[in-house]
Amino acid sequence: MTPFDELARLGVATVHEAQGKTGLVDLPLVQVVSCSRVAGRVRTALCGDRDNLMVHAAVAHAEPGDILVLTMPEPAPVALVGDLLATQALGQGVAAMLVDGAVRDLEELRELGLPIWARHVRAQGATKQQVGSLDTPVLVGGTRIEAGDVMVLDADGAVVVKADQVDDVVHAAREREAHERELRARYAAGERSYDVNDLRRLVEGQRQA
Repeated sequence: MTPFDELARLGVATVHEAQGKTGLVDLPLVQVVSCSRVAGRVRTALCGDRDNLMVHAAVAHAEPGDILVLTMPEPAPVALVGDLLATQALGQGVAAMLVDGAVRDLEELRELGLPIWARHVRAQGATKQQVGSLDTPVLVGGTRIEAGDVMVLDADGAVVVKADQVDDVVHAAREREAHERELRARYAAGERSYDVNDLRRLVEGQRQA
């Protein structure tokens, strides 16, 4: 199993916690394809406002396994991606897309099966006039994302892992997973987090004071 496969398996919440609660893309995202779970290298596209010219460029230059992160200086509910661009992205081997804007053709996108997460679903289309930039650092959901970073996406959203921290984060996330497995067994056997985590003292001790 590759580090990307392992990160995808471990999931957004575990990875986020394991790397010190950092890297979360803090947006309410629509998961277009239910139950999709992906991790991979990021390529970014900074589009002009309400314009998707650079999405076409990003798809044309994408390599197999890339996760495309598409944004604008002022993210708006305008469709940067529809089924035609998604069809091309599949042909390029794109692993997933994070759209800091809108998508449209929702039913067709689900049928295509390309994992996509988007801030909005809107029918309003974009223009194709403004030259932006590819593989430039972008800020999405409060997190700085650079080309070459690793992104993990699942039903909980998205989290970014810096390229030089992947191995350490995988190790820490595995340890967290093992700890949670142990706790799950204890809770199933009747113990409660209220006592295991010494929360009773915090709540009831304060009451007694």
